[in-house]
Amino acid sequence: MGEPPARDITALLGRVSDGEPGARERLLPLVYGELEAIARGYVAPHAASIEPRELVHELYLRLAAARFAARDRKHFYAIAALAMRQILTDRARRRRAAKRGGDAVRVTLSGLAGDSERDLLAVEDALVRLEALSPRQARIVELRCLIGMTVEETADALEVSARTVHAEWRLARAWLTRELGAGNAAG
Repeated sequence: MGEPPARDITALLGRVSDGEPGARERLLPLVYGELEAIARGYVAPHAASIEPRELVHELYLRLAAARFAARDRKHFYAIAALAMRQILTDRARRRRAAKRGGDAVRVTLSGLAGDSERDLLAVEDALVRLEALSPRQARIVELRCLIGMTVEETADALEVSARTVHAEWRLARAWLTRELGAGNAAG
């Protein structure tokens, strides 16, 4: 059984935004599988500090405590992916502070340097620097790498052309590859 139609999730997200009682509780079971897939994309299989389900549950606690207004299903998943990134970054910073440079949480970013693993804090810092230079390129990286959106879905989410996404994706990938010290860009 797959995810319900996008229009059903979008309608439920509207009810959540309107503050309808019980809407949040009905939302999680509908989106749980996709949230777990996004979480698996963030968490390297051998990273013992957090499991994808644990990340989804921590995300749910954050979303339950926060007011959020997602326009549609894609926007909700973008919000969720950014929140997951923040959760992992916060955990990595706490661990690093506790261990003075100990093992950091690792994340795999598809499309960057042949899918090699990168230190989450280095990726986070690079994305923050990219966002200062080009907020749209940073958003494209988040949507493409962290959520797994296609070029067309990314273009739709950002309300730009697919051609713009292709061009900016290429520039962002090259910039990140250089910043992260990789030899060459992939894909």
